[in-house]
Amino acid sequence: MERVCLMCGVCGLYSLDPATGTDPHALARMAATLAHRGPDGEGAFRDGPVALAARRLAIVDVARGAQPLASEDGHIQLVCNGEIYNHRSLRRRLEDRGHVFRTGSDCEVVVHLYEDLGLDFAVELRGMFALALWDGRNRRLVLARDRFGIKPLLYTADHGRLAFASELRALTALPGVSAEVDLAALSTYLTVNAVMGERTMLTAVRRLRPGHMLVADRRGMRLERYARDLPAAAGRERAGSVAALGAQARERVRESVRAHLQGDVPVGVLLSGGLDSGLIAALAAQETTKPLKTFSVGFTEPAFDESATARMIAARYGTEHSELVVGPEAAEELVDVAQAFDEPRGDSTALPYWLLARFASDSVKVALSGEGGDELFGGYQTYQADLLGRPAARAAALMSPALEAWPASEGRLSLDFRLRRLARGAGLKPLDRHHAWKEIFASHEREQLLSPERRSTADPLAEHRARYAETGGSDRVARLQDVDVGTYLADDLLLQTDRAGMAHGLEIRVPFLDREVASLALALPRRAKVTACQSKRVLRAAAAPLLPRAAAHGPKRGFCAPAAAWLRGPLLPLARDILAGETLARQGYFRPAAVHSLLGRHVERREDLSRPLWALIAFTLWHDAHVSGAQAARWREAA
Repeated sequence: MERVCLMCGVCGLYSLDPATGTDPHALARMAATLAHRGPDGEGAFRDGPVALAARRLAIVDVARGAQPLASEDGHIQLVCNGEIYNHRSLRRRLEDRGHVFRTGSDCEVVVHLYEDLGLDFAVELRGMFALALWDGRNRRLVLARDRFGIKPLLYTADHGRLAFASELRALTALPGVSAEVDLAALSTYLTVNAVMGERTMLTAVRRLRPGHMLVADRRGMRLERYARDLPAAAGRERAGSVAALGAQARERVRESVRAHLQGDVPVGVLLSGGLDSGLIAALAAQETTKPLKTFSVGFTEPAFDESATARMIAARYGTEHSELVVGPEAAEELVDVAQAFDEPRGDSTALPYWLLARFASDSVKVALSGEGGDELFGGYQTYQADLLGRPAARAAALMSPALEAWPASEGRLSLDFRLRRLARGAGLKPLDRHHAWKEIFASHEREQLLSPERRSTADPLAEHRARYAETGGSDRVARLQDVDVGTYLADDLLLQTDRAGMAHGLEIRVPFLDREVASLALALPRRAKVTACQSKRVLRAAAAPLLPRAAAHGPKRGFCAPAAAWLRGPLLPLARDILAGETLARQGYFRPAAVHSLLGRHVERREDLSRPLWALIAFTLWHDAHVSGAQAARWREAA
């Protein structure tokens, strides 16, 4: 057995043939691809069929928290990406049972919990994590991921070898891992702007789902779900007025923020100016003794700029506030964003979010963010649209001829855009109507877009339908929220949070995605979350005493980039260059005539097609950055 201690990136190898060892050079190549996730140190462990490695971003026990972490006798070894927020209470309990700790690392509790509870250990953890644990006594490897999927973990199993890593690039660094694009995943990406569930964009690689563990031992490999939070069943909803429930929610979020402020390094807040991040910033400012550092991104286009509200919140709490203003010249970063996101990120928000993470990383190593508030507390307009149901969708459908003749707006979620989306859902079932609002390319549009040999017969919403089916009998809006938690949040927003932060050595924490906050949110009655006229009622009540009215009660604006205007103006030459016919033909996925038709209709203001165009740009850049590598240098120069 050898251990070399040379945390925010983990990887490893496991030979499915117990008689076969692992290649240390392959492990080193994998770990090297994750250096950006952990610039503060690295460690490795090898024992027969298993090899583990970790790159560390030192947050807790900076001096002594190097990984792998071991049990007292060395038989259990752990690498863990993330933070365990209840580690102090778990440590006290474990010490009372005789366990001896060697470090102050929050992740060391995992080792001792496993000694006590075996595979039930993960249920006890409150936090965000993706981990690999080697049980040398039982010759068992355990991979586990937190219940919301805040931290990523991917794996591939082939040729008698299981390999796993925090990012796709570490797996494609291994010989024999194919870079073939998964056509079913591509279809889902074109439908909802992300790859959902266990699939990744590559056929050879799978994603460990949130709340799941993978166990590999002499008997083979098996997947197990250890955590699943369901909407409250009828009759078990939380009682009380919206004001009273708001007060309870405020204290739950406050306690979560307090836990998420743990660490031995400065912590800041990514402050958009909206309700969610505003509440996080207000509570964090109240829980710190030194002025809180807050960071905002604004846009040169006034309709998309929320920096004034962010400044109001920062002024109220005396934070050390910094602003980054983003204009179309930021397009020069698009190639670097594609490189950082090792799966295509089709939402234009990836660019300003990536820039904001880099901006904040100059001052702090940890930042709190507001992801999860919309999904848990009912913030999306789709939930309100569901309450209006088919009659509203049909009324919008009757207006379709007029809408088609109306020049496309360049504002965020403009009325014509919302009515067009509402009309898409006319006559559909609730889940399909819910996704008609968000859909990037409809079925017939995908057929026109994709080359015949690149089409897939798989249902692009299969993951959504499976999740929706699990909650039969619950309130319909709660079921749609649950679908968004398990798909859009886990596989889209949190992937962006992780990749943007880790690209710059910044750990982004999400206090809303705490099991105690979620347990309250999941038990809220519909009237406390959303009505046809108001969203996030309880969270607004929680924030009202703490935030300016514009933030606590203003309409949801969303974090959006002015992509429509950019793609009709300063970004148009770059878009034409990236989506040039020869590039599309070389890659072989999209029909050039269909793509150029989309671009022409957008430029002529016949429709706002910025979302599908951005998705195509992101895929094309990603493909050449991670699959073929053909044009990245030229596009960087052109941008």
